[in-house]
Amino acid sequence: MPKSKVRKKTVYTPPTDRRTPVKVKAVGPSHPVYVTIMLGMMLLGLAWLVAYYLVPNGIPVMESLGAWNFLIGFALMIIGLLMTMKWR
Repeated sequence: MPKSKVRKKTVYTPPTDRRTPVKVKAVGPSHPVYVTIMLGMMLLGLAWLVAYYLVPNGIPVMESLGAWNFLIGFALMIIGLLMTMKWR
């Protein structure tokens, strides 16, 4: 059986004239106000739910909302948690 020929391939190098440099925007840490608002939203949602449960006679505004207080409290906390995704 005849022996197959071994071919040597040259190493591919991309042409240097076709590359366009891309500037990367430097991203720094989040502004302290952003962090304050983020933590404030989470704590406000928690305080809303705690106030709804612990105030014996109820706050008039909260009493009229009824079960919507759960939505408000959890929505505030979720907004704060969603803000953590942009936090650097």
